[in-house]
Formats: sequence, C-alpha cells, structure tokens
Amino acid sequence: MSIAAFIREDIFRDRLKKASALVVYDPDRRYRDICSAMEDDATAVVDASESSIEAREAAMLAFASLGRPNHPQFLLVYVPTTPPLTDEARQTDPFAVYVACGAQFPSGDGDGFESLCRKAKPDHATELLRLFAENPSPSFALIDNIGGGLSWPTLRTCLNVESAREIILALLAPTPRQAEQLKTQEGWVPEAKALLDRSLGLKLMTRGKTLTPIADELWRFLLFSEFAFSLPTGLPAALSNVPRAPDVARPTIEMLCDKLRGDPATRSEYITRAEVVEGELRLAESCTALVDLGNRGTFPFEERTSLAAAVKALLTEDIDGARVVVARHGGSVWVGKGESQAQWGLVEAGLHLVEASEDADRQIVENSRGLDALIGFYAASLREVDRLQREFEQAVGDYVPVDTSLSDAVDYCRRRYARLVEKVQSLFTRHFEATGWPPPGRLSNADVFDTIVAPMLQESGRRVAFIMVDALRYELGVTLHRQLAETEQAEIRVACAQLPSVTPVGMASLLPSAGGGLRVMRDGDGFCVTLDGVRMAGVPSRMQVLRARFGDRFAETQLDTFIRAKEKVSDAVELLVLRTLDIDGHLENNPSGTLTTLNLIHQSLKAIRRAVHKLKQAGFADVVIATDHGFVLNAHAEAGDVCGKPAGGWAVVHDRALLGEGEGDSGNFVVAAEKVGVRGDFPKLGGPRSMAPYRRGLLYFHGGASLQEAVVPVITVRLKQVRQPELAAATVALSYKNGAKRVTTRLPVVDLAVEGENMFSLGEAFEILLEAHNKKGETVGEAKRGGAVDVATGTVTVKPGGKVQVTVKMSMEFEGRFTLKALNPVTMAQYASLDLETDYAV
Repeated sequence: MSIAAFIREDIFRDRLKKASALVVYDPDRRYRDICSAMEDDATAVVDASESSIEAREAAMLAFASLGRPNHPQFLLVYVPTTPPLTDEARQTDPFAVYVACGAQFPSGDGDGFESLCRKAKPDHATELLRLFAENPSPSFALIDNIGGGLSWPTLRTCLNVESAREIILALLAPTPRQAEQLKTQEGWVPEAKALLDRSLGLKLMTRGKTLTPIADELWRFLLFSEFAFSLPTGLPAALSNVPRAPDVARPTIEMLCDKLRGDPATRSEYITRAEVVEGELRLAESCTALVDLGNRGTFPFEERTSLAAAVKALLTEDIDGARVVVARHGGSVWVGKGESQAQWGLVEAGLHLVEASEDADRQIVENSRGLDALIGFYAASLREVDRLQREFEQAVGDYVPVDTSLSDAVDYCRRRYARLVEKVQSLFTRHFEATGWPPPGRLSNADVFDTIVAPMLQESGRRVAFIMVDALRYELGVTLHRQLAETEQAEIRVACAQLPSVTPVGMASLLPSAGGGLRVMRDGDGFCVTLDGVRMAGVPSRMQVLRARFGDRFAETQLDTFIRAKEKVSDAVELLVLRTLDIDGHLENNPSGTLTTLNLIHQSLKAIRRAVHKLKQAGFADVVIATDHGFVLNAHAEAGDVCGKPAGGWAVVHDRALLGEGEGDSGNFVVAAEKVGVRGDFPKLGGPRSMAPYRRGLLYFHGGASLQEAVVPVITVRLKQVRQPELAAATVALSYKNGAKRVTTRLPVVDLAVEGENMFSLGEAFEILLEAHNKKGETVGEAKRGGAVDVATGTVTVKPGGKVQVTVKMSMEFEGRFTLKALNPVTMAQYASLDLETDYAV
C-alpha cells in the first residue's frame, strides 16, 4: 500500500467513519490531492484553498444535509492553514465547529508525517529514520520507494496478507485458517525472524520452529515494550534486563497494541496474553514503588494502580485529579471486564456525586431566600444531586467487594452528600415553619384531580388514564418524563405532597374533592384518613369514591395486570385508574437489601412506559401520572443518626412525622397542623429538623417534611395517535467473546451493535433493553446500570452503525442455559437473541 493510500484509508477515511465530519489542516499543502480524491457519493469534500467564504457556505450546506436520503454521509473539509491551538483561535476559525462535531487532523504527535510513514511501513523504521534525518519533508514517491519491492514472500502467501503490520498481527493472533497454514507450510520461520528484527528490533531467542513459542516471545516483547515506553520514569532495576524494542519502533509497537485491544476479534486474546505476561514478569511486585505508570494501560495491574490513584485523589479532595484519572482510563480494555467495570463505575458515580454536591453547595445561598425559591431550585437542578446519589448507591449495591479498597471512597462520597442535604434541610425546615405548606401559588397534590384530571373528562368521549404511582420521587419523575417525551407530548410540573407524606394520606389526596374534604382523624393510638366524612380504609374505599362519581365510565386495576391483560378495556371507560406500589414495595419491604433493590426501580419505570404504550393502542387520549410522596435514601447515615421525639402527646404516623400536641425543640419542628395543610383531629404536626428518622437502621424512609419526601412530580402526557416506526430485528447483533457460548463470570461483557445506517432515520438513536431469560422465560440477568446503560431504565441507546460493550449482571442463584435477548423496552418485541450457558469456576 502506498503512503498516500495509507493516509487516505487508514487515517482520513477511518476517522470519517467514526466521526462523520473531519477537518484536515495542512499548512504545507501535502495532503490536498489525497483529500480531493476522496470525494464520492458517500463523502462530500470542501476545499478552502481558494475561497474561505465559499468554502464556509459549502461546508455548512453539506453538513446540514448529512444523513438525508440521496445525500453524502460524511463531510471532509480541507483547510490549508495551521490548526487553531487555543480557544481564542478556535472562536475565529469558521471550520472549528466541524471539529467540535467530528474530528480533526492532525490530532497529536502521532499525526506527524514521519509518524504516519512509520505506521505505514513498520518494517522499515530504520530506513525511514535515516531518510527523515537527511530530508525533513520527503515526497510520497520517495517514501514509497523505501523497501525496494515485496519481501517475506512465504509469510505473505501463507497468511494471505500484504503489509508487515498485517503479518505481525497474524503471528500474534492468527485466524484459524492462518494458524493451519503456519502448521503445514515450511520456510516461514527465517522470514519471521528477519521481519521481527527489522521491524521491532526483536531478536528471537527461541529455537522453536512452530508458531506457539514464537508467538509467546513476540507477545511478551510487544507488551513489555509498550509498558516501558509509557512509563514517565525509568524501569525498576528488576526489569531493566527484560528485552524491549528500541525507541524508533515505538509508533509501531503502540499501533499494534492499539489494534489488538481495539479489535473485538483479538481483544480476548490480548487480555489473556497480557494477564499471562504480567504474571511471568511479576510486574505488579516489581512496580510497587511506581506511582505513575503512564496512560497506555497495557497490563491489568496498571488499571488497579490507576483505580487506587483515582480513589486517593477523591479522598484528598483533588477532584480535578480524580476526573483526569477516570477520564483517561474510561476506555481501557480492562474496564471491559465486568468486575473492573463495576469498580470504575462505582468510583465514577461517586465522583459525579461529589462534583454535583460541590456545585450545589455554591449555589444554595442565592436560591434559598424563601420556600418557593428553594422548591424552584430543587426542581430545576438540586434534584440532580438526588439522582446522582441514587445512582451512586445503585453502583454500591452492584459492586461485589473482593477487598476494602473502595470502602473509604464510598464513605467519603456519602459524607459529602450528607453534608449538602443537611444544609438544605436546615434551610427547608426554617422556611417551612415560617411559610407553611404548600407555599402560596404552588400546586397541591390534593388539587391534582380537580384541576388536571377532571377538566379532561368534561370533554365528551375523551379517554383519560390516571396512573397512581407509590413513591415516585421527583428526580425519578424527571427521568420518566424524559423517556416519555421522546415519543409523546409530555409535560412535568411540581406538586406539593399532602402531609404527612405517607401512602394512606398521599393516595387519598389524589381523589376528587380532596382539597376541601380530606381529613386526618384519630383512630385509637393512631390515625385514619377520611374524605367527605367517609373513611378511606384502603384501595377499595378509595376506588369506590371514583366509581360512585363516574359509574360505568370508570375502571381500575393494577398496572402490571393491565400490561399482561389480553382483553380490551371497554370503550365505555373514559377514566381508567392504574395503580402500582412497586417502588415503595421494593424499597420498604426489603430494608436490609435496599441498595441492591434499587436496581428494580428501572423495572417500575419500564412498566409505566409499557402501560402508556398500551393505553395509546387502546385509544386513550391523555395520561396523568401522579404519586403520593417521595422518599429519602439514608445510606449515608451514621450509627447514631436518629432523632428523639419532642415532649408531648404524639401519635407516631411514620418514621418522620408526629401528629398530636407538644412543643418543638432543637431537633424537632412543631407547627400548627392547619398551617401545613393537615386538617382533622390533630392540632399540630411535628418532625425532625434534620434528615434523621425516629427509628434506627433505616436505609429508606418517607413520611416527613423535606424536599425529597414532599416535592413530587405530576406528569401529563397527550398521546399522539401516530404510529411510530420501529427498529427492524435484523439490524441488531449480539456477540460474546468472538462466538464463545459459555460465560465464566457472573458479569459477562457482550458486544451490542446496531448495523446499517439507513434502517429508518439517520441520526436517530434507538433504545434497547438487554435481559437474560431461562428456559421458563424468567429474567435471570440484566444489563448492569452505568456507563452506556441508563441507570434508571436499564436500557442502552445506540445510533445506527454504533457498537457498545454492555456488562450483563447475572443472578447469583442462577446457573445453566439461558438466552440473552435484545428487546424493545416499550413493546418487549425481540430484536435479536444469543444462546449462552454458564460455566462458573467453583
């Protein structure tokens, strides 16, 4: 391959395929002809050599049309100037926008002309070094003449490849056909020895005449060389005599390692070989004194060292340093191992939580001058900290610790979040006592039915579904709204939960006339809820209120029952109530396993989305989604974090609320019940000023007055009666370890690809749910949240032509055959499947 062809195909076209847009800066005008020759039906080329103004217009038009039918899919812009190096220079460069949206050339030292020549001719590195020493800017023809013709004829024929790079890759990781040819053919070993000496500086020591000993020595030499090149400091004395490549071979060494790590066909072989070489050379023991191992990540122990560095930076509050380490190793081949991914996922989630807590801390003062301002700040941005805390605790629940290396980081992140929420809670309770609840102008949950649902039903024939969700915290509501808004006209607004924020009170507050008729009454030592004098003893009595008002126009059922039901909802039904207790049930009924139970929340959101889809098919026009209360995840609590009750006569409503008579103290607020919207027999409402409950050991609670418990979402969805195109099953591909059928870990990493770029709409992102099912159809594994997997929904979003690696978290109790399925998360239609079997080491 000529140097021009190498630059065109391996550099420019490869970057175009990955980024869609590429800007080539070329002050020496060396690459202009290469760029011009790349224009075809798929690639638009804009040359800014003659007129920057005309090129700017042409680039803008071409970029706007990318992805449209009968238009180019890629844009290459040729600019005969030096690339901008500063933000100020980029602001004045009319083509920098395409760099921001795509890629640029050159990008780093590896894009220098000499480096490109070495990559194109890795077997002639010495000759190239001499040539560039004599002529800093040799012509393409001069470069092409190096080598004087084809070498290594036996290897080229045997392996069916052309370049020296392809030969070396085949010796490292041959295909089955290539391996068979190397077994049966003779005469290739002398050629291999000469090639490796000339290209890499490797003088083979083995006397073996077969591939195995040659490949073993080549792998050891290649990997150790990359590791040595990457070290900012010198090698430890114990490793100083290990053979490695000369400096001139560094680009070739790094190019080969990048190729082996990046290619799914060779990635598993790379991982196995690197683990073996690390053990043979005892690298971990020899490098214990090294703090900085560079950024190449050749061996697994480097990834563990980097993880320790990230944790140390986090604990010393070096947030910038932790961010750099996490970003640098986010694409490491070792992060692709399920166990490693869980560790890095935990550190990354903790870093995001700490960063968000710091940001919120800086903004809280200017956004907390009153209760209404504080609620607005929470709804706009502060709730994101709660989302990140939930995702962090999910990551903690997903992580199966093999040591205590991350426990200090977990404690630190929890303490940082606790410091913020206690500060916010102090402000909230102060305004709460002064202003009352809900603050003037804010929507009360007790008015949701009368102000939102009832007006919809006044229109004859308009069918409305009212989904009552137990414990849909506001940040979860935002996540659900974002998902629904992708396909429907959806709106979210803030509502103030009825106090005390417990299910019997909150669910009754969502009924008609609750704003004026809801009462909290004494019932022995406890309380009960009444509506217009009728006791709301549970679901049947609450549903009877609606049935009495709407008659045959009303129907109700559990959300899961509706999803599974095959029979059609009667056309006479104009108000359908769907109930789900899943979120509260998962978290409240499993107190010891709350963190691992967090993973089930996405199942609840998935069920709501499926229900909305089915309602649309059934002809409903509107969906209103409301909840009774939010919740607090209390994993950050210390052993003594519990609140003592104030003096007085109190009925304990829940873990965070008191009704009765008494006075407040330093740990508790006490307010007149009517001032905070509680009407009935009890004169006062009390609760903790802090985020502590009245009972020890709670990881999850609600019932009291806090932003997390009492600020809730109301989501309205206007269903579009338009059929949405669906992703064709043939475009999704699943694979595991190059065709392996047995998984040896409970966190296997699979490759998910959406193939083809014209299946529906270019640029469209498709959402895919990955689940593992046993032969009975039961779910025995699912995509582990974090990274490419949406933490709330458990789904992966992939664009056409995209590929992602997804870790599947298998059930601890399951072993045997299973089918991994790629599903539509709304309709549960199957896109693709993969049959596998567990083979765990005991």
